[in-house]
Amino acid sequence: MSYTEISPDDDLSHVVHCFWELRTLAVLPQNFQYHALPDACVNLLLNLVDTEVAGVTALHTAATTLDLGTSFHYAGVQFYPGVWQGDRNEISNRYVGTPYMGSLPLVSTGRRLVGLDPEEMADVLAGLVRWCMARGHVRANALTARILARLNAIRSVADMAALAGLSSRQLQRTLKQSTGFAPHDLLKVLRLQQSFRKHYLDLYSDQAHFTHAFRQAIGYTPARYRKRFAV
Repeated sequence: MSYTEISPDDDLSHVVHCFWELRTLAVLPQNFQYHALPDACVNLLLNLVDTEVAGVTALHTAATTLDLGTSFHYAGVQFYPGVWQGDRNEISNRYVGTPYMGSLPLVSTGRRLVGLDPEEMADVLAGLVRWCMARGHVRANALTARILARLNAIRSVADMAALAGLSSRQLQRTLKQSTGFAPHDLLKVLRLQQSFRKHYLDLYSDQAHFTHAFRQAIGYTPARYRKRFAV
């Protein structure tokens, strides 16, 4: 199995975290269980085995396990939190396994990706992003960019509001509208993602707090997660 990430060109780096490809290189001996973690990002997901299947995906505050089968090939775009401004009712927080019926050119883009290497895919996916930007589905979000840049200094929703120069009520309304997250939930998800790169005591008051937050979002204790997924 192969997973590849490609950084976007400079003109898209403020909205796109990465272009990605996930595929099997041979038929697996058993179904692959992909444990997807919440990260507040929205993805455009394209199925390159069945190009009619595509969608806009995002998880809220809980992880989910996806059964991808024994042979698969996906590609997509991962946007930074708050960047996707398309129809939020179109976002799925589960496995995308049905033909896409929306108005975005996802199916036609998927067809163009078949047979390309990752670098060539990135060029096609960049064109999809620019199409979305021209129609207002994607735009830079100064507030979430500021939060991500200063995340190490944020310990509470009050810190987040002060950094944004907004009242708590204004922050609640603004973040809910642009990301679909309440400030507390957004902070919880972003802090959890940080815990994979930093010591938990840099982020949580004690081990019990960290373990509770981790298990609530991921479905495993940290120790069981490391053992189950070899991380």
